[in-house]
Amino acid sequence: MSLNKSSILALLVLCAGCTRSTEVPPNVILVITDDQGYGDIGAHGNPLIQTPALDQLYSESVRLTDFHVDPTCSPTRSALLTGRYSTRTGVWHTIMGRSLMRPEEVTLAEVFSAAGYATGMVGKWHLGDNYPLRPQDQGFAEAFYHPAGGVGQGPDYFGNDYFDDTYVRSGVLEPVTGYVTDVWFDDALDFIDRHKEDPFFLYLATNAPHGPYFVEDRYAQPYRDLGMSETMARFSGMITNIDDNMGRLLGQLDSLGLAENTILIFMTDNGSAEGWSNWRNEDGTWTGYNAGMRAGKGSEYDGGHRVPFFMRWPAGGLTGGRDVDGLTAHIDVLPTVAALASLEPPADVALDGISLASQLRGDPVPARTLFVHSQRIPYPEKWRKSAVLSGRWRLVNQHELYDLDTDPAQEVDLAEQFPARVDSLQAAYDAWWQDLMPSFEGFVRIGIGSDQENSTHLNPHDWHVEHQRLSVWNHRQVMRGMMGNGYWAINVTKAGMYDFELRRWPAHLDSTLEAVHAQLHIGSEEWTQEVTAGQTHATFSVALDDGPTTVQATLTLPSGEERGAYFVYVTRRN
Repeated sequence: MSLNKSSILALLVLCAGCTRSTEVPPNVILVITDDQGYGDIGAHGNPLIQTPALDQLYSESVRLTDFHVDPTCSPTRSALLTGRYSTRTGVWHTIMGRSLMRPEEVTLAEVFSAAGYATGMVGKWHLGDNYPLRPQDQGFAEAFYHPAGGVGQGPDYFGNDYFDDTYVRSGVLEPVTGYVTDVWFDDALDFIDRHKEDPFFLYLATNAPHGPYFVEDRYAQPYRDLGMSETMARFSGMITNIDDNMGRLLGQLDSLGLAENTILIFMTDNGSAEGWSNWRNEDGTWTGYNAGMRAGKGSEYDGGHRVPFFMRWPAGGLTGGRDVDGLTAHIDVLPTVAALASLEPPADVALDGISLASQLRGDPVPARTLFVHSQRIPYPEKWRKSAVLSGRWRLVNQHELYDLDTDPAQEVDLAEQFPARVDSLQAAYDAWWQDLMPSFEGFVRIGIGSDQENSTHLNPHDWHVEHQRLSVWNHRQVMRGMMGNGYWAINVTKAGMYDFELRRWPAHLDSTLEAVHAQLHIGSEEWTQEVTAGQTHATFSVALDDGPTTVQATLTLPSGEERGAYFVYVTRRN
């Protein structure tokens, strides 16, 4: 039987009512940081990093020691929130329209919301910034976040720099005072305080320590003094700032009497961006710490996707500082947390992950094979930056075989010695790839004209382009006028008359188009108008039928060159 999302959520409500225990349901707080690797925590052996709060949480938690995610941001987040491999959800890149998660996916927030939990997210979403892809469209009753993958990227408020920025609260811009990570934790602590009498699910996703590496000097200077390069010192300082805020979170849970019955999870979204090697060749004597693993963020080797995972829940017996060995992954979080909270996702949702509820309490993790790949291109390619994980073995990029029991740094290729093992893991990958292939088709589309979001702000971060060199995904590229262009895959939610306002700069700056002609392409149709000197925007009024189509906006410069209109504001009139 095929079910739509509404039917699935209705079943979730029934399941929640049937399986909930009579005990007080636990709160759930899921904290995920951005670009912090396994080795960027003192408790994991890093001799320089200062993370006393995380070290305390480590000592009080059950730890998954062989826990894996995707090698980059958006894919990890989509898999984490759905319990399904990221590519199934439409996400396999961080830009270029491939960081948008299908609205049909059932998220952790929707599972908990259906069971009567208050749901909130704070920080980084990075799965779509327009209807129907926003966090408030995906189960979060409260959402306070920055758009895109980082501060200073395409749809983020122009001029944000981590200090006294403007972010988004459930679709509405909101100026704030303070440093970005402090702001996120302030809001998270407020959410907890307001919902302390009710069960809640809080998803707290920091954008730190992702670049740009801006942090107060009092956090960076101690690491410079220890011999770190400038970039590594700032990166490490951002982690210590996160740790200070984690201390605030732990303290509030204690002071409110919530620590005992709160499932608190800490994890990160991929391998370390800066802490594992001074790959920028900056001045500094510290070469980094990577817990003996190979490579970092973006890599198919373990350093790219093995990350920390701590879970503490004293009331549920998950405390005391214990390790759980065996292969586990982000896809296991939804079924595990749902089971711990006595919620059962319906069988009609085809999860890739498994519940680890019994394993967290002492049962062995079952033998299994997991898959990792880093695509970051318009359409996935078989075996591209891939790893097959099976117990002690790693098959990397189809032909390299490593035994992590004897070679955790993945330096000695054993493929020639174990051809049968290679064949077996290749066959497992072939079956997985075949199962994924239907997910490659089509687009996850931005909705225009909906009552939930009218107008819609389109930006180049979500352009579909033939090659990444044409992608203008951050503010620096916009400022220098990079000569890129692409199209947006959209869905017209209601037929009617639409105004398309083309801009070279975001609307709040109201600066000149720097063009002589403006063109709008919708599907196979095209409209053109001349642009006068000093004109700040060009508006096209177009009657549209409902349904899927594409939009491309082009500005012709005085030189005759063409580039995309970076910002397009779409409003339905009727």
